[in-house]
Amino acid sequence: MNLNQDLYGTFAEIGAGQEVVRHFFRAGGASGTIAKAISAYDKKFSDAIYGEEESSRYVCESRVRKMLRHEYQLMEDRLDRNEHGSKHFFAFANTVATINYHKTIQGHGWFGLKFQTAPDRKPNEVILHARLHEQDALAQHQTVGMLGVNLIYGCVFFYKQPKALLQSLYDNLDRDQVEIDMIEMNGPDFEEVDNRLLSLQLVKNGMTDAVIFSPDGRNLQASDVLYKKNILAIRGSFRPVTKVSIDMISKGLQQFKQEHKVEEEDIQVLFEITLNNLSAEGDIDEQDFLDRADVLCSIGQTVLISNYQKYYKLIEFFSRHTKKRMGVIMGANTLSLVFDEKYYRDLNGGILEAFGILFNRDLKIYLYPWKDQPTGDIWTAETTPVHPRMQPLFDYLRFNKRVVDIPYDEDVLSIFSKDALEMIKSGDDGWEVMVPDFVDRIIKEKCLFGFCGVAPAGEKSKPEDAAKAAARAISPES
Repeated sequence: MNLNQDLYGTFAEIGAGQEVVRHFFRAGGASGTIAKAISAYDKKFSDAIYGEEESSRYVCESRVRKMLRHEYQLMEDRLDRNEHGSKHFFAFANTVATINYHKTIQGHGWFGLKFQTAPDRKPNEVILHARLHEQDALAQHQTVGMLGVNLIYGCVFFYKQPKALLQSLYDNLDRDQVEIDMIEMNGPDFEEVDNRLLSLQLVKNGMTDAVIFSPDGRNLQASDVLYKKNILAIRGSFRPVTKVSIDMISKGLQQFKQEHKVEEEDIQVLFEITLNNLSAEGDIDEQDFLDRADVLCSIGQTVLISNYQKYYKLIEFFSRHTKKRMGVIMGANTLSLVFDEKYYRDLNGGILEAFGILFNRDLKIYLYPWKDQPTGDIWTAETTPVHPRMQPLFDYLRFNKRVVDIPYDEDVLSIFSKDALEMIKSGDDGWEVMVPDFVDRIIKEKCLFGFCGVAPAGEKSKPEDAAKAAARAISPES
């Protein structure tokens, strides 16, 4: 990179030293690459340069964006294009906190690059968040330096191949050292990039175990979404969202709000899809993933993609960010599997170890009934079958109200998303009554899940209209 006569820019680093720019200085020939290197450690100086942070947190996304915006603007203001006509300007920034002395707070940081791919082209921007796993501050400093170099290198050489850029971030690094749990690429050279697919790639490639994106499709960092929140999660295939899904979340949310340890303004609802679910039919179908995401985003939901096949791992993830009461909505058929010992044979403590992790937290399971099709029996918290050896544990959790029933609409219990999906793909009529009307419109207008019919005539529904309709459907007053 130092031999590239057209690459020229600024390095601004807060925390963990000036580890990234140090590599450029040591390589030789840096004078043709580095316009300026700055390390604004003191908060007063940092605030004077980049402005104050309302949250009082300096290792945050808004900080790195302010740094990029300020430093890149200085490049354009101070350098005459007549003298630097061939230069591709860039600004690199990071804000990092490494592991503390007592090793009670793990290191993490935000990294960003704002860069041109041609002198007369508007800049692109790549932002990522990384969690540092090494147990030594000096080792984390070195990891920060390598990750920053990889980010700049990937943006310069792989900007036309976003997936290759993503994988290149781990050159000379591995997951034991650093976990990248959020990335976003924007700009003229990334117009075709769907950042939700980048989130999926992070989980698929083992770079992290869970990613979150917002209803508008933006990738989010978990701590920004879940910090000190009352989390209510529902897991499913959502292929497509059916009336059962909406009834589950509506009734579950209504009951969750009534808990005395739950504050309504702090509730974060998550629709979770596991990687195992996405790959149930073999390799992950990216279009199938986007179809599910489009429906969930269109109805205003925050989506979690995880590699946590077992519920106790999901709760461990939530517990990193909140100590408040959490809730999980699940069907009775799923609960019977949660009590199956075979899924915990890899744990030294077996199912008791897993349940210790689950219920050592302030967690409630909100149970939605399951209708056994052959017999017509409805499974509830009282009638869900579990192995006799597990019955005392199940009874204990029920007695202590850690597993509670939620109300339900018996008319929708016979609806299954796989049946609706088969009908959509085959072009059969009748699936519309299995999904909420706003989901019906979205599927038809966007031709999701292999739908090949004609979209309904008349004015198309706007995403915000669908979101409002969904909000009404899941509100307790509806």
